[in-house]
Amino acid sequence: MPYIILDRDGVINYDSDVYIKSPAEWLPIPGSLEAIAELNRHGFKVLIATNQSGVARGYYDLAMLDLIHEKMMGELAAVGGYVEEIFFCPHHPDEHCACRKPKPGMLYQIQKKYSVVLADTFFIGDSYVDVEAARTAGCKPLLVLTQKGKVSVEKYPDLLTIPSFPHLAAAVDYVLSR
Repeated sequence: MPYIILDRDGVINYDSDVYIKSPAEWLPIPGSLEAIAELNRHGFKVLIATNQSGVARGYYDLAMLDLIHEKMMGELAAVGGYVEEIFFCPHHPDEHCACRKPKPGMLYQIQKKYSVVLADTFFIGDSYVDVEAARTAGCKPLLVLTQKGKVSVEKYPDLLTIPSFPHLAAAVDYVLSR
């Protein structure tokens, strides 16, 4: 069964410059949950790799992050979708951990736990750090141009070489057509 890795904020749900700090603030991007359900129907196991430095910054704790993820999983289940597991980095950027994207630590954790062949695996993100993590780990990066994706392409023109899509649903159509 094939795997696919997704970033969370800006790919599945709207991102926020002031962080998603509660379930009420977690709002799915239209079509994203249905796109994940479509991946599931086509036999993909969906995994998430997301930076969540709001934990280290004190904006929310791990219990609140669990509640946010429970809301996401509940709304996803309501449309027939499922995420196998959510990998997250709770560290502050100043900690220089191995798991915070653009470092590939979370992707290596996924590889080890699920025996994922990263070279055969798409990683769909919305930012330069997502693409860099995917490149470093040997994944096939795809970029969605929701929110940070547009800014990232303007700031890092080399991202223009990455297949890009207006939203997750279009990226999923691309993956399913391969």
